[in-house]
Amino acid sequence: MNEKTKGIGYGLSAYLIWGSFPLVIAMLSFADPFEIVVWRVIFGFAFGLAVILVTRKFSEYLSVFKQPKQLLWISVAAVVIYINWQVYVYAVAENHVLEASLGYFINPLVTIALATIFLKEKLNVLQWVAVGLGGVAVLILTFNYGQPPVIALTLALSFGIYGLAKNRLGGKVSALNSFTVETTLLLPLGIVQLVVLAGMMQIQFGYAGLAPSLGLAAYGVLTAIPLLLFGAAAKRVPLSYIGFMQYLTPTMQFLLGLLVFQEPMPAARWLGFAMVWFALSILSFDALRQLRNRSKFVAPVS
Repeated sequence: MNEKTKGIGYGLSAYLIWGSFPLVIAMLSFADPFEIVVWRVIFGFAFGLAVILVTRKFSEYLSVFKQPKQLLWISVAAVVIYINWQVYVYAVAENHVLEASLGYFINPLVTIALATIFLKEKLNVLQWVAVGLGGVAVLILTFNYGQPPVIALTLALSFGIYGLAKNRLGGKVSALNSFTVETTLLLPLGIVQLVVLAGMMQIQFGYAGLAPSLGLAAYGVLTAIPLLLFGAAAKRVPLSYIGFMQYLTPTMQFLLGLLVFQEPMPAARWLGFAMVWFALSILSFDALRQLRNRSKFVAPVS
């Protein structure tokens, strides 16, 4: 198996795991959504630190705390991913899987909008059309829901800012170190949240039994594994491959919401989703067009 094939396998595995998260969260529904997030942070940190210790990369992990600029952007990433996790788990627990999938469908549109604002990147005509269609889709869904699709917009914006923060790191921090530092920074917040929850309700970890408690711990580990797989994929395949694979996760979530959780999809909602999918098809076409144009200027290998 060559490196490119391995990379595709790693990438698909990462997105398949992410796409299956609604099923995982549904199996953990015995616990409050905010408790699920706490254990996601705690056991995600424990797993990341364990991998760092086993691979003898602890000095690299510590070095991040000595780089103020890197630590600043990782702190931004930690805050927005914490918001993202809270909203996503709540959405699945409260039967809003379709709206959660919408958030990740519109994420590429939000990402390029953020790039124009913060990175001063210029969009071409097709990209502007795609962003415009995404905006119209949000208006249609706002009319359908009776309010803006807050869950979808929060997920898209938080993950878009998360990607922007990672971009500002410039590849100087590995995916494993970044994730572990993020969860290190979130650990105090998680502990405070756990204390607050314990004062309001019965904490399920340990109380619900061995198997359910292991399930809560496993979700934290599952948070780290696809990130490591994604990092391995990104080193082996072109970015364009990753760009197309990213649609696998929200597609799985959409199908789970529609077929497994049987959430309603009235006509207006179908129209809104269809416009988002059309906008993404325009982005994909534009990406392929630019890729072909660049390949024309690559000198043949003699």
